[in-house]
Amino acid sequence: MENKFKIILFTLLLSCAGSASAQQLRLALLVYGGGGDWYANPSSLRNLAQFCNAQLRTNLDTKEAQVEAASPEIFNYPFVHMTGHGRWTVNDAEAKNLRSYLMAGGFLHIDDNYGLDEYVRPALKKIFPELTLTELPFSHPVYHQKFNFTNGLPKIHEHDNKAPKGYGLIYEGRLIVFYSVETDLGDGWEDPDVHNDKPAQRQAALQMGANLVQYAFDKP
Repeated sequence: MENKFKIILFTLLLSCAGSASAQQLRLALLVYGGGGDWYANPSSLRNLAQFCNAQLRTNLDTKEAQVEAASPEIFNYPFVHMTGHGRWTVNDAEAKNLRSYLMAGGFLHIDDNYGLDEYVRPALKKIFPELTLTELPFSHPVYHQKFNFTNGLPKIHEHDNKAPKGYGLIYEGRLIVFYSVETDLGDGWEDPDVHNDKPAQRQAALQMGANLVQYAFDKP
C-alpha cells in the first residue's frame, strides 16, 4: 500500500502545478535488458514535457528520468515510456517490480519503434499472465483527453503499410499499459530535424502523447 500512496502523492502534486511550491515531476524512460535500444529517441520526452506544460498547464521537468525496470525508484514516476527496435526481456525481479508498480497506480506506455513487437507480448504475459493484451476501441478515454482522436492513433511513420494500432492491458477496469504499434509516436516527439516529419504529423504525435500523460495522471 505504501507504493500506491506514493503514486497518489505525485498525482496530487501535479494538480498543484500552478503553485510555486509544487514539486516538478519528470516523465520517465524505461531502461531495460535484452539488448534493445531503449535510448533510441533522446529528445522525445523533453519535447513531450514541453508540449504538456504548454497545452495541459503541467509543471513537468523537461529533463527526463531514466529508470530501470527492477528499481524501486520507478514508483516516483506516474508515467513511464518505453521504446526501441527490438530485444526486450524481463527477469523475475523486473517482472515483479513492474507488476507492483502498475497495480499500484503506475502507467507504462510502450511505443514500438519497429521490431519490438515480438518481444513485448511475451514480456507482458510474464508480468501479467492473467491479463490479455487487447486492441482498444476508438471510444476509449485515452483517445479523448485534451485532444480528440476519433479514429484512434495517428500515423507518424510508415513501415509495413499497416494501420496504427493501440493495445492495452486493463487491470480492475483501469488501463495500465498502452502499447502503440505501427505509428512511432516517440519519433514524432523528437526534434523536428531528426526525422523531418511534417508539422501536422509531429503535432498529432505530441497531442496523442499529451493525452497519454493526462490519462496517466488523471485516471481513476
